[in-house]
Amino acid sequence: MTEELRIDARPSLERPVLIAAFRGWNDGGQGASLAGAYLAQAWAAEQFAEIDSEGFYDFQSTRPMVSLVDGVTRQVDWPENIFLHAPLPGGGRDVILLLGVEPSLRWRTFCAHVTELATSFGVELVITLGSLLADVPHTRPAPVTGSATDPELVEQLGLQASRYEGPTGIVGVLHDACGHAGLKVASLWAAVPHYVSLTPSPRAAKALVDRLAEVLEADVDTAELDEAAEAYSQQVSEAVAADAETSSYVEELERRVDEIAAEESIPSGDSIAAELTKYLRERENGTDDDDVARDQ
Repeated sequence: MTEELRIDARPSLERPVLIAAFRGWNDGGQGASLAGAYLAQAWAAEQFAEIDSEGFYDFQSTRPMVSLVDGVTRQVDWPENIFLHAPLPGGGRDVILLLGVEPSLRWRTFCAHVTELATSFGVELVITLGSLLADVPHTRPAPVTGSATDPELVEQLGLQASRYEGPTGIVGVLHDACGHAGLKVASLWAAVPHYVSLTPSPRAAKALVDRLAEVLEADVDTAELDEAAEAYSQQVSEAVAADAETSSYVEELERRVDEIAAEESIPSGDSIAAELTKYLRERENGTDDDDVARDQ
């Protein structure tokens, strides 16, 4: 196990949180992998460990790539899963980023390597990133859902209890492995328009980065993602406008999203009753205080 997990340096980390993002099944529109790569660049993260790819991929399905170095030397680039570290701006702690490609083989062993590293560095929280295809329009902010299995973590981070049942990817398996290893773990997922599934979505990446920053109470400069998201929306809109049927479909999605947003902005009967009770209680307490002041 230790030969496949190679730790080249042991940086001293303060209350680290591990953030994992993988290309592959969990990465619709490359939203998760784009978010992970952007964070690594924005935080100037430095690599310190990796998981050797040899035993975890079927290279006939996940093929290595050949590239030219300086236009002369041919170089084979293998699928990689690397660990990087950086201080978390504004968060008072450090972050470990795990960026890579969903493995083809031996998922339980792969996840054991991840939890081994996380445990050895005293990781306090693991957050996995994912993006999925959904019926959402490209013209609206990408919705993000956050989930966890630990009730205390759900309450602390403002997430939801996971209720998903069905096929899963390496993100789901890693989530389970972290739980068995005694690590607190949460998952953030951004929705990507299914009608542009093959187009990288900086809008989904930005939504994940923004939600992650909220959860960790950290600072992230998303200016580049903002520009990329705006350009993405414009390009997709131009392509959609060229097809009347697709254009009508997107308009219908926009209408649904706007209706849901309007409904959520209207307080429910229970919330109105709770606020009214709170107001009357505060008013009653205030009246009592005034009466005491007059008696004195």
